[in-house]
Amino acid sequence: MSRRSMMSDKLKYEIAKELGVYDVVKTEGWGSVSSRDCGNIVAKAIEMAERSMADQ
Repeated sequence: MSRRSMMSDKLKYEIAKELGVYDVVKTEGWGSVSSRDCGNIVAKAIEMAERSMADQ
């Protein structure tokens, strides 16, 4: 089954760096990132999108 990502890879890596999980992604891949950290990445992306919409 194919999934289309709603978030660009660039944004995912940027947030991963900000949250301190980039090294795990770089060495072991996204599958090794904990569920909690994935949730934090999604929450951060939503926060950024909401902030962007409010600024318009």
